[in-house]
Amino acid sequence: MLKYFGTDGVRGVANSGLTPEMAFKLGRDGGYILTKNKQDDKQAKVLVSRDTRISGQMLESALISGLLSVGIEVLECGVITTPGLSYLVRAQGADAGVQISASHNPVEDNGIKFFGSDGLKLSDALEEEIEQLIDAPQDNLPRPSAEGLGTITDFHEGASKYLQFLENTVPVELDGIKVVIDGANGAASALISRLFADCGVDFTTIATHPNGLNINDHCGATHTERLQAEVVKQGADLGLAFDGDADRCIAVDENGHEVDGDHIMYVIGSYLQDHGRLKKDTIVTTVMSNLGFTKALERRGIKNIRTQVGDRYVSEEMRANGYVLGGEQSGHVIIADYHNTGDGMLTGLHLMLVMKKTGKKLTELLADFKEYPQCLVNVPVKDKQSWKEHQPILDAIKAVEADMGDEGRVLVRPSGTQALLRVMAEGPTQEQTDAWVDQIVQVVKTEMGA
Repeated sequence: MLKYFGTDGVRGVANSGLTPEMAFKLGRDGGYILTKNKQDDKQAKVLVSRDTRISGQMLESALISGLLSVGIEVLECGVITTPGLSYLVRAQGADAGVQISASHNPVEDNGIKFFGSDGLKLSDALEEEIEQLIDAPQDNLPRPSAEGLGTITDFHEGASKYLQFLENTVPVELDGIKVVIDGANGAASALISRLFADCGVDFTTIATHPNGLNINDHCGATHTERLQAEVVKQGADLGLAFDGDADRCIAVDENGHEVDGDHIMYVIGSYLQDHGRLKKDTIVTTVMSNLGFTKALERRGIKNIRTQVGDRYVSEEMRANGYVLGGEQSGHVIIADYHNTGDGMLTGLHLMLVMKKTGKKLTELLADFKEYPQCLVNVPVKDKQSWKEHQPILDAIKAVEADMGDEGRVLVRPSGTQALLRVMAEGPTQEQTDAWVDQIVQVVKTEMGA
């Protein structure tokens, strides 16, 4: 079990749970682990970037100091999206990349996320190696004092290279579609206008004026209320919302209704299938995808493979079997023909491309997608990891599943960060779904409630 790394890097309250001292250690120890097996004699090169949080510069300075202390050349990219950094690591032939961001979390949080030379998140084994160095009683890593020290190079032009890459994935002008874009006051804020203008889009923006404190503040992919209202007010064809580091995209249809990652994957996946580009007629998602998504795919002859929660697991499944489309309900969408990680701006462009090519509105493209009502209850428990040892809970789940048949599903899993057991179900009606969840929740409370 990893101590510092979660499903998306090291996270914590900046200057408290995630301190400059920890950032220095992560830079020093992480940089060493990721570059120690370098084959050539060239100086190791690591790209570093951040989102717009006020704590980003503090953590960036400490992290870079750690990298420099073990002799690594740092290419400092400034504010750029997480998928932008992932792309640049590969494009520049770098040994690794580090993004400082807490994604969709509130401003007081921050995080440090590593990427290997392939632009992908690290394996659990590599993260464990880094943790062992962090907790080592003595620091025995190299300490060059002159010629062997690392250096910093400004690489802010990397943003332009990334935007050119995105633009080149779209073969036609995206004119004729009116869109409102929400930048979450995050890493995409300064990039949106350049990209969408170059693609010929008729667009307006909201939440693209970061001040260090307003990232994700009632805006972005996790707070689409303002975007929904703006789409209706402006009579737009759709809205696009990114999160703080723009690896997510949530859309809004012309009627102001939210369109999540499941719906977006259905639209793009259906289009790819129609044009013979959906390899093995399969889309990879996590267990959190709605049952209505799976059933809509089945009607089209598309298979849905589900992984555990976390876009890294979706990515691993896709790479292992050559699938080209996958993602999460939360808006992480991986279009493997172009990128190996979830990319909010890429997703938004290709959702618009389907609309452009088909001449259809989002509501038309989603006419056959009937979402199942869902209920999720978080139950405080004493020991979230031991829930499978309680037979009454297993019996309650089995009874609900028998009652559901093929018209529902239940998912029980521990929270990744809190002492909670998450009980979720989907079914044909909200009333029935709520009743099924309550049936299990009562048993959980009796057996192991906090």
